[in-house]
Amino acid sequence: MDLGRLLLAGAVSLCVGAPLRAADPQLLADAKAFGAREAVEEPDLSPDGSSVVYITPGPGRKSVAVVGNLDTGKFTQMAASDGNGETLRWCHFVAAARSVCDITGFDTKTVGELIGFSRLVALDTDGTHPKLLGQSQSAYDAYMRQFDASVIDWLQGAQGKVLLERAYVPEEYKLNTRLVRQKQGLGVDRIETSTMSSEAVEQPKDSASGFMSDGLGHVRLLTVAQSGYYTGMLTGRVDYLYRSADSNAWKPLATVADASNPDFQPLAIDATIDSLYALKKKDGHYALYAIRLDDSRAATLVAENPRVDIDDVIRLGDGQKVIGYTYTEDSTQRVYFDPELKALGASLSRALPNSPIIEFVDASTDGRKLLIFAGSDQDPGRYYLFDRDHKSLTPAMSGRPELEGRTLAAVKPVSIPGSGGVSIPAYLTLPPGKIGKNLPAIVLPHGGPSARDVWGFDWLPQFLAARGYAVLQPEYRGSAGFGDAWLNENGFKSWRTSIGDITDSAKWLESQGIADPNRVAILGWSYGGYAALQSAAVEPSLYKGVVAIAPVTDLAMLKDDYRNFTVYNLVVQEVGDGPHVAEGSPLRHAADIHAPVLLVHGTLDNNVKIAHSQKMYAALQAAGKQSELLTFDGLDHQLDDSDARTAMLVKIGEFLDRTIGH
Repeated sequence: MDLGRLLLAGAVSLCVGAPLRAADPQLLADAKAFGAREAVEEPDLSPDGSSVVYITPGPGRKSVAVVGNLDTGKFTQMAASDGNGETLRWCHFVAAARSVCDITGFDTKTVGELIGFSRLVALDTDGTHPKLLGQSQSAYDAYMRQFDASVIDWLQGAQGKVLLERAYVPEEYKLNTRLVRQKQGLGVDRIETSTMSSEAVEQPKDSASGFMSDGLGHVRLLTVAQSGYYTGMLTGRVDYLYRSADSNAWKPLATVADASNPDFQPLAIDATIDSLYALKKKDGHYALYAIRLDDSRAATLVAENPRVDIDDVIRLGDGQKVIGYTYTEDSTQRVYFDPELKALGASLSRALPNSPIIEFVDASTDGRKLLIFAGSDQDPGRYYLFDRDHKSLTPAMSGRPELEGRTLAAVKPVSIPGSGGVSIPAYLTLPPGKIGKNLPAIVLPHGGPSARDVWGFDWLPQFLAARGYAVLQPEYRGSAGFGDAWLNENGFKSWRTSIGDITDSAKWLESQGIADPNRVAILGWSYGGYAALQSAAVEPSLYKGVVAIAPVTDLAMLKDDYRNFTVYNLVVQEVGDGPHVAEGSPLRHAADIHAPVLLVHGTLDNNVKIAHSQKMYAALQAAGKQSELLTFDGLDHQLDDSDARTAMLVKIGEFLDRTIGH
């Protein structure tokens, strides 16, 4: 990694790239506005609450770390990445004038596979004095270090020090020397990020796969993901061990037999109650428990919901106490334990009535200054600094300035009758100003498959609504968050149920008179792209156009893609074996698809390899089907490039214009 090339303070201009050409000027304007990446990503508040650091997009795929003084309003560039192999993902204050940043990228040469990697680097907020925080690499390293380190405790702003989980790689034998590095596995070190002085807190363990701290510098939880002795492949079993406050011994806490659908998930340790907050299954749903980290291991039920899972806990700031939890029904609900914060959240909702989504993003070390996000379905959101002592709310940053002044579409939760008497939850987005009758419509299944959509702003359905389409996002069976019964076996093994729910959702649009039956298309990303293709193969007369972005197209190929990775057995378990593998692979049923197809894929996608789209395109062409393939060189699964997203939206807009109009 060339830090001199990557971390160039002030070296990137935030200009707009060269304009694309489109026959429809309004389409180009819409594509640019909605294709622009979010202007504020991963914001973090300084320990004293006076400054913020965040990632903002440069032109195209470039990313810039920006430091802003919230008192003076002065914002400056700290570092940048060009997105060609290495990308800045987040930066976080570790002291008033120093930060830690995460850099990810891809290696295609070391082992002949597309391998993702990440590196942590510390640097001053003026971009100087960069230091890699992982163990120093050596020409004699026995194997590739994919992930070098992660921060497990920010030590509450302890002036440049962090608690790091570090990957140690031993050296192979050096001729004529005994100075061979032998440590191996995952350990924990306390690092001073300026001098790189290091203190071992946990010696490296080859069996360790993760640690968790209590936020006060004490390591209290150890995760061991079991793997086969000879193969090194993960088996799906995960053991959790805890350490009591007065002991260094690790003791068993919980065991998960199936990592793909765990019945136990640790979330956070709160030192104020000496307990681990964790999700555990109760009556088929995730409930929130507080588990004492002592010999009693007493578990207290904190929250449950009979309709949906509890999602997560809320912390006020790094290492500070847990202040509440979230769950999502029609929209995400935030429940606060702290009466003052509960009242503050309600007060902010009244002060910002058009932005009902209120999140406490971060806090100063003393908790008196809060970074707050406020947004809604029709508002991409803004960040504010709230001073609890002065009761002042100051605007800080806009999430998507390109959309300022635009009228965005409202998102409405709806319920759709499905097979077996179920009600399929979904979100319906209608074009601004339209009454929702006889419209061209898009069915937009989410990715995952074990994921879900949530109420709020989403750039892709908003782009489609701006173009005049009704957009329906069904939470088909196989979606996460609704409990085990709804999750089913998952959207691959039980693809018929998942695709059936998506089909029922499309037909509901027609039965309600919302959609013109002759102008319905389907569009999806990742598993959603798979669902779009498979739905079109199963119901060839239902859709008049199909857009699949980074789709899985063959289930057997998906398993084989991971053959050389430690998660191979987990992918095999998720996909399964049997007739459904061939029957549920759209690549093998290209001849059944009647509608025109647009495929989109990045060449460095290591979630779903580009071969899935390339082979699907070849199969469609061989079957004489109308199809197009749009590829983006050097981009991964997310297509994190404003120019690429703009080009994709222009292509999608033109494709939909031809197939269902607008």
